[in-house]
Amino acid sequence: MATQKFMGRGKLLERLTAQVGDRKLAIGILQKRGHLTSDGKAYTEEGMKRNLMTAEERAKDRASKYTGRSPKSFKYNPITNSVKNF
Repeated sequence: MATQKFMGRGKLLERLTAQVGDRKLAIGILQKRGHLTSDGKAYTEEGMKRNLMTAEERAKDRASKYTGRSPKSFKYNPITNSVKNF
């Protein structure tokens, strides 16, 4: 899977590009989420926070925000990029 090589910190744009298959589309998605500036060349403050997270940390953070549980209460599956409760 192409996204498996972009699991670490500082790979937010590269990982999303691999997931959607197009860099311009990935930039548009990140701009819409407020993670990239309008020119698409720099991360916003929130985008920098997300970019400094690994894919696992982002998945746990998403689940945590959705459920209200601690990120530590989830187990990450790198194949599916999803988490499950312990």
